Amino acid sequence: EDANFPMDSFTLRGLVALEDPPKEGVLDAVEKIAMAGARTIMVTGDHPATAEAIAKRIGIIPATADDDDVECAAGDFRVVTGQQLEQHMPTLDDFTPESLDKNETPEVAFFWRHCVEHTRVFARVSPMHKRAIIRSYQQIGGHIVAMTGDGVNDAPALKEAEVGIAMGIRGTEVAKEAADIVLLDDDLQSVVAGIEQGRLCSENLRKSIMYTLCSKVPQFAPTLAMVFGVPQALTIAQVLLIDIGTDIWTAIAYAFQPAESRLMARKPRHPKLVKLADWGVGVYSYCYIGMLQCFFCWVMFFSMPGIMDIWATKQTGGAEHPYTSAEKLQVKQGTTIYYWTLVMGQIAAALSTTTERQSLLTYCFPNMALNVAFGFEVVLGLMAIFVPFMYGPFDTAYLPKEYVGKALIALFAIVLIEEIRKYIFRTLEARKACGWCLDTDQVEAIGESEEEGSDDNSESGSEVSSEGGKTPLLC
Repeated sequence: EDANFPMDSFTLRGLVALEDPPKEGVLDAVEKIAMAGARTIMVTGDHPATAEAIAKRIGIIPATADDDDVECAAGDFRVVTGQQLEQHMPTLDDFTPESLDKNETPEVAFFWRHCVEHTRVFARVSPMHKRAIIRSYQQIGGHIVAMTGDGVNDAPALKEAEVGIAMGIRGTEVAKEAADIVLLDDDLQSVVAGIEQGRLCSENLRKSIMYTLCSKVPQFAPTLAMVFGVPQALTIAQVLLIDIGTDIWTAIAYAFQPAESRLMARKPRHPKLVKLADWGVGVYSYCYIGMLQCFFCWVMFFSMPGIMDIWATKQTGGAEHPYTSAEKLQVKQGTTIYYWTLVMGQIAAALSTTTERQSLLTYCFPNMALNVAFGFEVVLGLMAIFVPFMYGPFDTAYLPKEYVGKALIALFAIVLIEEIRKYIFRTLEARKACGWCLDTDQVEAIGESEEEGSDDNSESGSEVSSEGGKTPLLC
């Protein structure tokens, strides 16, 4: 119907079929992107029927989708052509909701809103159409967009997107210069690997922050307690021994932490609306694990012989109520057990923060760097208790072995409590009753295929935009 040459007075002699099949692994890559909370959309210069067939073949449009399928864009909005885009282009090249409502007709505003919500394939598009599509996803819904492309005409769209991804093998130098990332193998599966690695880096940094902050509550509590006359439970030297001697190496070891089993099944995180160290990190570190550590440290401190009596009679000591030599030893033993319990509590915190949802029973201990850090913490702590030359610099004292063993109660109790929490959250998520405990906003991946004659109709470019403007792809 849209041919630009006569279609009559021909005699059929035969048919010639040409196929440019998708690369192996594209279907799997699209499925993984969808599982990660993203959505792949094709933007191509091919004929709409060709584009739709390829999109169904690689899972961008489910093969069973019909015109009433809202999820796959019903009717006219499932596949949109460049001609339709041209007819509805905003006069001011402004896709913000305010501009659409104020300066454009209701038909134009309706069209673009439904494109952003429903369209899975844009066909017969020009380079400027690609740029307009990206802007519509960014401005109408506040989406974060990533795009892949390889040609000179892709450069404006690559530059417009938050994340421009150029092809390293067949991509032009102009496209590579305009992009933020260059794929050396031109493989969509590398984008999926990039998503997973980006999420893993973000998760591990978040876990490292959570672990580091946990010890701050029990480190500050002794100073506050001294206001009420409680004998000094932790010295500055012991705080430095924990922070510099042990915590720093454990925190660095998180960089080598492998991914959890369901890392790619979680919804993405918006980098502007949901901070890496948000209120949840503070609640977990200060109000949950930190308070548990603080509780066990005080229990062990006051369980030492003589501490309660010293508090009742001489409090923090000083010129008015000086300690005797025996009382000084008892206070030093109290600070030592407080320090040793905090070391055990930090190991428990590290074990607890290695996974956000997965049980340690299934995750186990795959990070050898973290395991070595645990061993170093234990050895350094035992040296502070049993090696005499450590007593002076760090204000520690010898502890009977039974008190050293008692501190292990804190380690096992905190890990057990955290395992119970993870089980409850996994159960709630399985019932879809825990949407608040993770950022549930989605991301869209918009795929742009090449112009006619490309080597791969299914993979030659993709944009990624957040659903509802809540999340980026590379989280």
